[in-house]
Amino acid sequence: MPTKNDGIMVILSSPSGAGKTTLVNLLSTQDNFEISISHTTRQPRPNETYNKDYYFVNDDEFKRLINNEEFLEYAKVFDNYYGTTRTPVIDKLNKGQNVLFDIDWQGADQIKNKKLDYKLITFFILPPSKEILFERLSNRDMKDKLIVEERMKQFERDVLHWINYDYVVINDNLDDCYSKIKKLINAETTNGSKDYDLNFIRKHVEKLTI
Repeated sequence: MPTKNDGIMVILSSPSGAGKTTLVNLLSTQDNFEISISHTTRQPRPNETYNKDYYFVNDDEFKRLINNEEFLEYAKVFDNYYGTTRTPVIDKLNKGQNVLFDIDWQGADQIKNKKLDYKLITFFILPPSKEILFERLSNRDMKDKLIVEERMKQFERDVLHWINYDYVVINDNLDDCYSKIKKLINAETTNGSKDYDLNFIRKHVEKLTI
């Protein structure tokens, strides 16, 4: 049974290339914050480690976990499955550890709909502009122009889900963005005052979707 000593859940979502994974890794350096490791059917990238970045599994294993109702959330993104298994997350929360999720809007919706008895704070990370996002995607491990174009088209769809999050933060400068998220988490957990301008975010989204 959840108690006030339990950990909190913090979800970070973003369109591909907006920086959520880097921010989740930064947040995990704080005391008592741990990243929830997802299962995925995609191939590891050169810099990724099994059991640290992801649990890399094949389609059959992923479908077995779906059939056994082991997932707290799962989604298919760019032809690959991603999902979070329930047991490790609940175990951590019950031990008072805060759990960070690096997941997309589909996964965030599923976790919200589970209505677990743990505090949940959700963040949507946006780039400062479409031009900068394109540059980041092109400079990443995506030399293939078609992949970059596909991600940009997906961005047009993903950005519309900003309204379903508690907070939207613009990743113009990584340190500033990280600091803003930390302050908002602290304000949420201590009932402190929140420095958050929804109208500013709404205008920024309008610029991104022109």
